[in-house]
Amino acid sequence: MGNKVYIEKPLEELVDVYDSLRKPVTSSDRKSGPYPYYGASGISDYVDSFIFDGEYLLLSEDGDNLRTRNTPIAFLANGKFWVNNHAHVLQGNLGNDTKYLCYALQIADITSYLSGSTRPKLNQKDMRRIPVYAPPLPEQKATAHILGSLDDKIELNRQMNATLEGMAQALFKSWFVDFDPVIDNALAAANPIPDALAARAQVRRQLLADGRANREAAKPFPATFYFAEELGWIPEGWKAIVLNNAIQINPKVTLSKGTIATYADMKSLPTDGYNIDGVIEKAYAGGAKFQNDDVLLARITPCLENGKTGIVDFLADSNAVGFGSTEFIVLRGKNEITLPYVACLAREQTFRLHCIQSMVGSSGRQRVQNSCFDSFHVAIPTELTTLTKFIANTNPAFQKMSKHAQESKTLANLRDTLLPKLISGELRIPDAEKLVAEVL
Repeated sequence: MGNKVYIEKPLEELVDVYDSLRKPVTSSDRKSGPYPYYGASGISDYVDSFIFDGEYLLLSEDGDNLRTRNTPIAFLANGKFWVNNHAHVLQGNLGNDTKYLCYALQIADITSYLSGSTRPKLNQKDMRRIPVYAPPLPEQKATAHILGSLDDKIELNRQMNATLEGMAQALFKSWFVDFDPVIDNALAAANPIPDALAARAQVRRQLLADGRANREAAKPFPATFYFAEELGWIPEGWKAIVLNNAIQINPKVTLSKGTIATYADMKSLPTDGYNIDGVIEKAYAGGAKFQNDDVLLARITPCLENGKTGIVDFLADSNAVGFGSTEFIVLRGKNEITLPYVACLAREQTFRLHCIQSMVGSSGRQRVQNSCFDSFHVAIPTELTTLTKFIANTNPAFQKMSKHAQESKTLANLRDTLLPKLISGELRIPDAEKLVAEVL
């Protein structure tokens, strides 16, 4: 190894090809089920049957991503799944490791093997000719293990963040949308429950009977409801206020034209989780401005429908200002309302539905207007103990999410640095193992 570069071989010498087993199914003919349905860029649906079972390498057959490489063109599929005819289905043959080949194809230069002027295509004949570094099997497995250990940790961080977000979102909905603690208190005190809340009260009644309701957490909450014209039944002592009075919409931030600052575009916003990735530095020439702890919400279709939302946690310090697409709406809490409340609200179903229903513009170019927040109300406790407690309960989760996201960026950068050097044999496996051991 060392500086010795591994030889390259045509992909067809390293894999078995299973394209003949693929079966495309139109969306109208698919039946929902537990099995992933793969296309050119990964899972596109879940269906009720499968045609593959095991570990396979899927390689994009068509699509702009073959040229842009914004997402990996090669990815693994494990277990039982279905594949349409937009991804080649491969396995390492005797003497070659499927997982290693997946990593090797991520850095392979496929430009000269693509056809099609408008929509790039990698047909099977040309796919078979792609040159791939082919070290002996033990080195392949060691390389895949090193890179896989980094990807495994990144995936674990993603799963932990999904759990943390889910817990924070569930608490927000319980306290500020469903008013569960108030219902619990009303049931315990035998107070009347409004008809509009009867279904939820039945759920809470069972939880109280099972001992699963948190009676201690309900203590700061009232035990009765009143009808607010703007919002319907809300807890006694709370107030229904226009969102603009609780949250700043596109807060005023100063950034001079030409100033080099951190920039985030629309593709940086995630559809799940809050981690904004792929930011760059560039000169400010206009756009939405933001600071750390702001929440960015996509205002255009289909990005809003897809859930694109992110938290700004990547600027150098609390005074730093970044900017991004004009298609962002920047949200920032007022007074006691801070990041956890704003982030949870931005992902809350009724809020997003209100934004979607308020879009204006022609088909395919619809946008949320800032004026739509003048007609959206939230219920805020007059006694701030409840709000303070929610922030205290959820703020650690958001801090952990940010920490995990930053750690994953570091791991991804290390993986991307090691990948071409390991695949080509430029970097010795023991040296790579030491580098990885220092960060895991």
